[in-house]
Amino acid sequence: MQNTPDQHSRERRVTLAGITGDLGARIGRALIAQGASVNAIVRPGTAPDKLAALRALGVDVKAVEMRDAAGLRAAMRGSVCIVSALNGLAPVVIDTQQNLLDAAVAEGVVRFIPSDYSLDFTKTIPGENRNLDLRRRFMATLDAAPIRATSVLNGGFIDLLAGQAPIIAAGIRRVIHFGDAQQQLDFTSKDDVATFTAAAAMDDAAPRILRIAGDTVSPVDLARIMTEVTGQRYATLRVGSIGALSAMIAITRKLSPASDAPFPAWQGMQYLRDMMSGRGKLHPLDNDRYGVRAWTGAHEVLEEIHAG
Repeated sequence: MQNTPDQHSRERRVTLAGITGDLGARIGRALIAQGASVNAIVRPGTAPDKLAALRALGVDVKAVEMRDAAGLRAAMRGSVCIVSALNGLAPVVIDTQQNLLDAAVAEGVVRFIPSDYSLDFTKTIPGENRNLDLRRRFMATLDAAPIRATSVLNGGFIDLLAGQAPIIAAGIRRVIHFGDAQQQLDFTSKDDVATFTAAAAMDDAAPRILRIAGDTVSPVDLARIMTEVTGQRYATLRVGSIGALSAMIAITRKLSPASDAPFPAWQGMQYLRDMMSGRGKLHPLDNDRYGVRAWTGAHEVLEEIHAG
């Protein structure tokens, strides 16, 4: 039986929360590029220039207070999937996503993609990474709800190799690591995550977890790439064991002032530990689920940084 135009429109309508953020904006553009009709839930008071830019892209913008259950239901009406790209701590990852989930269930939305976008937190140790613990908590809530869910896990954002990830020390031509210099680390660019997430949003058969890695490299690999890119010899520098990194995290966290920031220094260190210990390693990978395509790799990113 062929779909009617109304059925086809419903199949392609996706509601996106978090479109004013970096990753959310990329997901929004990717959804549109792949033919989706996009509803974007934004907070009342969002800057008019941001709203105008979204509407210029063809996004149907809905300004809704995240505690307004009726408003959320109306905003996602007609959608088959809710995609969250919200970023924050428990008030966002747990409470706001819960509000989205409740509205989606009440409205009869078929699928929900939570704001996970991380290494594989299903394999890490509970209590050792605050931000991943929040995702683990919401996963349990989502799995208990009468809705289908898909989490997209992508390792670390390869874009952070530009300087935000304290791995490459250009001043001393070293790639810094804890533990094993041969430990494989998963990275994916934000654009690749967005493109893959958009495809997953329109995939009725998407499984509970999709794992992707645009590139998998060790500290040794990164040192080799930096040597090739810069023409100067880079080497690895082991600054301690995984246990030593854990001790540093505990001290840094104790000495840091209380903050609502999602990514204080010690949180980044927790994430680095889960990568360099291998606990959050992504396996198996689903890179080819939506067709074979080129992924942005570490060599490309580091070459662009050096050229810039």
